[in-house]
Amino acid sequence: MANFFKDNEDINFLLDNIELSEIIKLKEKNFSEKDEYPYAPQDVDEAMENYKLALDVLGDICGTIIAPRAKEVDEQGARFIDGEVKYADGTKEALKRLAQADLMGFTIPRRYGGINFPKTIYSIAIEMVSRADASLMTLFGLQEIADTIYRFGSEEQRKRYLPLFCSGEYSGAMALTEPDAGSDLPAVSVKATIGDDGKWYLNGVKRFITNGCGDVILVLARSEPNLKGARGLSLFIYKRDDTMKIRRIEDKLGIHGSPTCELMFNNSPCELLGQRKLGLIKYTFSLMNGARLGVAAQAVGIAEAAFREAYSYAKSREQFGNAIINFPQVYEMLLDMKTDIEAARRLVFFTSNIVDLKEGLEELDSENLLDKSLKKDLKKYTRYAGFLTPMSKIFATEMANKVCYDAIQIHGGVGYTKDFEVERLSRDARVTNIYEGTTQIQVNAAIGGVITGVLFDLCEELKEEIEFHDLKEGIYDLKENLRACIDYVKQMDNSEFQQFHARRLVEMGSFIVISCLLSKDAKYSEKKGHIARYFLNKAICKTADYKKQILSSTHLVINLKDNIL
Repeated sequence: MANFFKDNEDINFLLDNIELSEIIKLKEKNFSEKDEYPYAPQDVDEAMENYKLALDVLGDICGTIIAPRAKEVDEQGARFIDGEVKYADGTKEALKRLAQADLMGFTIPRRYGGINFPKTIYSIAIEMVSRADASLMTLFGLQEIADTIYRFGSEEQRKRYLPLFCSGEYSGAMALTEPDAGSDLPAVSVKATIGDDGKWYLNGVKRFITNGCGDVILVLARSEPNLKGARGLSLFIYKRDDTMKIRRIEDKLGIHGSPTCELMFNNSPCELLGQRKLGLIKYTFSLMNGARLGVAAQAVGIAEAAFREAYSYAKSREQFGNAIINFPQVYEMLLDMKTDIEAARRLVFFTSNIVDLKEGLEELDSENLLDKSLKKDLKKYTRYAGFLTPMSKIFATEMANKVCYDAIQIHGGVGYTKDFEVERLSRDARVTNIYEGTTQIQVNAAIGGVITGVLFDLCEELKEEIEFHDLKEGIYDLKENLRACIDYVKQMDNSEFQQFHARRLVEMGSFIVISCLLSKDAKYSEKKGHIARYFLNKAICKTADYKKQILSSTHLVINLKDNIL
């Protein structure tokens, strides 16, 4: 059976060639735990060896346990019986194996039972799990709940909850969305009030809650009745008891193994996480950014699975006496799929690097250990993470939907049947550019980094490591096209006009960042050079089209909605 780590050449390329030493030193606090914990690494090389060993174990579980049960999990699905959620049999078995392998506390420090790995390695793990079964990722990926408690909870809360997350005894959920508050989280109305006993209690309904049957749920609720909007919201830790009722689970298009629940809180006891009034503006944004990066990695995993299915089918399927992979229309589709998957993986990997650096420096800052230069680095990485995270989710999730669409097309009629995996993968992919913030919401989050020039600052740094002149020239063309578009949008001085073209501007920005990253990697591998040039060529063509569209439009384009709709 396949090992989803060993058989992925690109993941291994990234681990072997991309410098992670600073991230490792930050995560390991300069290896200060090497004498306290038997499995703590002594140096960078040993840390990398530990990462690869863990990914090897996970890759084997994905290939031999999770993937073979994915079809059965999809058919059986999570069920709602007598007011309780029942996981599919394959889901229960997978969670059991992951817990036995000590893989449920990926980023949590060792003192709480975790394995203290950086987000970069966690993103790779999420991709592999998602390639095996995208629905399982929504449970495996909810380790972000434990990470949020670690980052913002009290030491007492950490000791009480984190070891049980790391052992797999506790599963988590984040309850943000409500029937009338989806993307508009400042409109959350579930109430948190202090009772006569001085404790907090929750009342109200949450909907579309992934794994709402979890043991520990982070709930965004209105704690300040006199304050409207985001300032009136706090984040609470709720431990499952009989006061909260699961009213139903959604009957969804895909990821059937993942229960999506509607919850009714009835004077449910809870405890405050962190400080009052910071629930949305600090804690939930942090939680959601982690989830968005996880969904981006999930999308890459789904796309990887779909590409492999399409590639295998194209090699074996003959028409007119020839394997269809030899038809130009088909192999171009496969080339585009392979290139875009590697592009998305590189962007997600790089974004994870930036988040690791940011969070590592934040932890040092909380301990007053940052000098002036490192404080400057923290500000820089915070700015970069602010636009790279939504940009990664946009590119990866839209890419996954396109790859799955083309995978069905390559299969032809049989791809539309349940006899082939691409049908399920296509259904699973569809939610990735919807949940944890739609693509349109991500554009709003990313556009600032593009318009203000933070993206160009990043690209100037990346450009220094590109060796090939033709790649530098191509990236220069991309940047000049984007600059011209930004200047024009600013000149129009109309916020609605900017919003109208925001997605095009963000996509142009993503083409530049990805082209820089792929071009950097070209020095390590001739194949990577081919990938970089193929991606860059297509990016130049798309960017030129976007430039024409933006520069030829005026305020009148906005008024079309009144004349056509």
